Amino acid sequence: METVAVARASTAAAFAEWVAPHLPVMARVAARLAPDADRDDVVQDALARAWRERGAFDPGRGSPAAWLCAIVASQARRTSRTAWRRRSSPVSVVPERAAPSTDVDAALDVERALGRLPRRQREAVDLHYFAGLSVAETATVMGCSAGTVKSTLSDARAALRRHLGETP
Repeated sequence: METVAVARASTAAAFAEWVAPHLPVMARVAARLAPDADRDDVVQDALARAWRERGAFDPGRGSPAAWLCAIVASQARRTSRTAWRRRSSPVSVVPERAAPSTDVDAALDVERALGRLPRRQREAVDLHYFAGLSVAETATVMGCSAGTVKSTLSDARAALRRHLGETP
């Protein structure tokens, strides 16, 4: 089916068919960008918004996956901000450890290091490495140029190397 025709389809069935191949990446983006929220709720809210705004999709500006992931990212940020405001005190999900002794401990250290990144760097890492979006798609989602994404990813990798080299 023609992408634009499906995106602007007036039937829910045509829209669902158009969205279906992108649901796994949408769920990964939601899980990475709003880890404290229910990813299915984030995706559902994003799909409702995508349905309302389906006429705005422009294949000249990016792929359907990038457009849908941009909506998911926006919804995830909104959900995270709301959850943050509701918390009365910070909650540490990752326990402090002296040194990684297992693969699980090492994974926790990576998550801790990712949590120390500035929001923009974390978003770029999550979209590119964890959600599997290309640099161009990540740029579309983040609303910046591909060069900015490359620079942000480079800065994030350097920060992760520093954070993972430190002892907690």
